[in-house]
Amino acid sequence: MSAESHASHGSSREYSIDELARIAGSTVRNVRAYQDRGLMPPPERRGRKGIYNEDHLSRLRIINRLLERGYTLSNIDELIASWAQGRDIADLLGLETAVGSPWSDEVPDYLTMTELVSRFGSAFSGQALKKAIALDIIQPDGLRFRVPSPRILYAGSELVKAGIPLNAMLDVVAALRKNVEEAADQMVQLIDSHVFGKYGERFPPAGDIPELADLIWRLRPLVEMAVLPEVARAMEKAANQHLGDRLAAVLEHMHEQRGR
Repeated sequence: MSAESHASHGSSREYSIDELARIAGSTVRNVRAYQDRGLMPPPERRGRKGIYNEDHLSRLRIINRLLERGYTLSNIDELIASWAQGRDIADLLGLETAVGSPWSDEVPDYLTMTELVSRFGSAFSGQALKKAIALDIIQPDGLRFRVPSPRILYAGSELVKAGIPLNAMLDVVAALRKNVEEAADQMVQLIDSHVFGKYGERFPPAGDIPELADLIWRLRPLVEMAVLPEVARAMEKAANQHLGDRLAAVLEHMHEQRGR
């Protein structure tokens, strides 16, 4: 699959201006300001609503990264203009989409406080609420909460039903998050060193950009294929170590009871 087809696939995601700003780590005010300056294309109008897609998100992320590197908005305007004149900016956006688009196909959900309490019961204390927000498992959104990963929330509610304390589980998630982020950082550094490192501080030549985007898209499932078996192996090892010992003790006790 080409970088272009991947980019067009990413464009099927749609965002309101609030969602776009939040995901990119920007503000609604900035998004509108960038549009006024011509740094971002206008959204698709559907009635009174403006609908944004992955191309808008990619452009916004590029602007943010250039600002972080010390560029002014005027510099960025000139850079984007010169790029558009000499090269295909769609290639640049395609690379940014490959690098920065979500790795999960989950669709966020929205729940009220009442719905959260109904799922977790009395375990959903004020302390648990603060921990869940700090971990970005839920995000305050007016009178309700945005849930970026409904799967995580579902798994959590099922574990609570099984008798796992919610606060203790959130502490484990925090520790797990740190370990996973360290592993992800090492993996990305490896890819960066061997795929992008040859360019140094120079921007890749125009002809290389579509190939780089396509390579990133192909690496994504390969990384997941490498990570998931390791998680399964670790869980199997831990289960055998901890639960296996407990099961052995239970069987031994049953054997002793029968011998009496």
